[in-house]
Amino acid sequence: MKELITTEQLQQGLKHYRRIARQDMLRAAETPHPDAFLKHAECRREVYALLGEHAEANDTQAVITRALELYRNLPFVTGTPEHEHPDIKGQENALENFFLLVGLDPKTRREARSKRVKLGDTP
Repeated sequence: MKELITTEQLQQGLKHYRRIARQDMLRAAETPHPDAFLKHAECRREVYALLGEHAEANDTQAVITRALELYRNLPFVTGTPEHEHPDIKGQENALENFFLLVGLDPKTRREARSKRVKLGDTP
């Protein structure tokens, strides 16, 4: 991983992502699956808010560790129709955006992804 961004930069980036999610929430009615699109955007916004709150009390590395934990605990739903499981897909998308923001090493993300269980499987 490259040099860690500051907590302030992290919070600014998360605030930017929350704004994008809010815009997506407002345009959900214009999409083919408005309920799913809205839920996806809401879930992204919630993850960004959660990580932002965590960043208020912790350093960047602690926030990254928390995000990786959240990511590992998400069920794996890749391959399902686009409008199914918007809550899980929204959280996954938010966490992957966060990993891009902090410049997380792709290998670290892949390792966390490999620990996820398929939806319906027991860990």
